[in-house]
Amino acid sequence: MDPVIPNMKVGILAGGVGSRLAEETSVKPKPMVEIGGQPILWHIMMHYAYYGFKNFVIALGYKGEVIKKYMVDYCSLNSNLTVNLHTGQVQMNGGFRPDWTVELIDTGIPTATGGRIKRLQPFIGDNTFMLTWGDGVSNVNLHDLLAFHRAHGKLATLTAVRPPARFGHLAFDGDRVEQFTEKPQTAEGWINGAFFVLEPEVFDYVEGDTTQWELEPLEGLARDGQLMAYRHEDFWQCMDTLRDKKRLESLWQSEHAPWKIWE
Repeated sequence: MDPVIPNMKVGILAGGVGSRLAEETSVKPKPMVEIGGQPILWHIMMHYAYYGFKNFVIALGYKGEVIKKYMVDYCSLNSNLTVNLHTGQVQMNGGFRPDWTVELIDTGIPTATGGRIKRLQPFIGDNTFMLTWGDGVSNVNLHDLLAFHRAHGKLATLTAVRPPARFGHLAFDGDRVEQFTEKPQTAEGWINGAFFVLEPEVFDYVEGDTTQWELEPLEGLARDGQLMAYRHEDFWQCMDTLRDKKRLESLWQSEHAPWKIWE
């Protein structure tokens, strides 16, 4: 599947510390924590690329050099190589070399989420763009999401999701457990699952580096009637904790990972 898509850019915030994954993030940024031998950032980019969105602008912060090195070395590490040790010439043969363009932008280590988005403005320009976090995967249909955004004509669309319950769900008949369901998607409680579609005017809602995107900007957009929610009923999972990582790894190893929609 490789539909014709406008040259729309996809912003990915990849600058957070990920303190609740300290076992992993002491040496790498959170988006570089691996699922199935590939960084979760790669999984997210594969999802967007499947729908034809292949122009990425990645906001770097904490240990951004790890992401830079990964991207620079990507084609070499995923190809067979012929190395002429006399001349230093390296020839790549075969391998997986996706036709992506990736802009890697240093947005500062202490910069808040809104500030990182604001710093991407010169690289995104004056066009509609997509945005997500570098630590969550989903099987959201990005074509349907974009169509929803274009249909309502507002400045911002977020993908609303129902997160997996952290514990088994119990349904009672008196004191008798009538039904036990292990870790379902919660029946209520929609939350912001990222996977945004945004118009460039949203940059005006961000004051500066210390602005949290989830506070003043989204609150302001909602207050002005400019924030719409695309309800996604299916799979979504962020990777906040080691428990989340283990769940995603288990799904990947089962060969039935819901977010793996590409071949």
